[in-house]
Amino acid sequence: MKKIAFILSLASIVSLVACRKEKESFDNTVARDNQTAETYFSDMYKVVEDVSANTEGIRDYSIGCIDTVIVDTVSTPRTVLIDFGNDDCVGTDGRIRKGTILVSYTGRYREAGTVITVTPQTYSVNGFSITGTKTITNAGTNGLGQPYFNIEVNGTITAPANAYDITWQSSRVRTWVEGYTTASLLDDAYEITGNANGVNRFGNPYTMNITTPLRAEIGCPWLVSGVFSITPEDGEMRSINFGSGDCNAGYVITVDGTDYPINGGN
Repeated sequence: MKKIAFILSLASIVSLVACRKEKESFDNTVARDNQTAETYFSDMYKVVEDVSANTEGIRDYSIGCIDTVIVDTVSTPRTVLIDFGNDDCVGTDGRIRKGTILVSYTGRYREAGTVITVTPQTYSVNGFSITGTKTITNAGTNGLGQPYFNIEVNGTITAPANAYDITWQSSRVRTWVEGYTTASLLDDAYEITGNANGVNRFGNPYTMNITTPLRAEIGCPWLVSGVFSITPEDGEMRSINFGSGDCNAGYVITVDGTDYPINGGN
């Protein structure tokens, strides 16, 4: 808010401060809820990638905590059931998971035209329950020879103890920019473009547009760079900046020229 050059009454000052705090809290909530959805739906597919990178059946996958993997090669489309068990388990990345993820696929991940559908079943991460679907379609390669995928998400995140719900729908293009020519999973990196919309924990709808491609790296549980804008239905547009490549949970919200650093993460 602009600096006030006049002397206000005490009541006016209190009102002004309360308004400012309410605005900052709302900005923070919209960004955090969107980031929670971004993080956990991206995390879910990292689990799928971890499993798909292994061909030896049930084993100690790099993410840890997976009890069993059941592969059905008879049904059409093929399915994979990834089971973390019924008890909370801390993975190698520090996240706590339990429940199952069902994956159906029409072909190999690297084959153009393959459609992969990921459906969480009684699945939770860090106490947040995840429901809905994530569909990944291999669209072939772009002009640089990089594989890219069309990704659609329609889901809900429920906070621990059913404290609140976040609904989220997104339509993205995910380009495999690094690691697609190597056998290792750990050097894989993706750039993500597109848009989304959702309803935050207070029932406020918003839209989201990626303005600088988001970068996701398999070796990092958070987005490492990129910028997107969020516009609540009844609020100001704000920009969310994930930095320039460091692996951490922080990001910066900018509203009306003012920066609000956020250091926490899920």
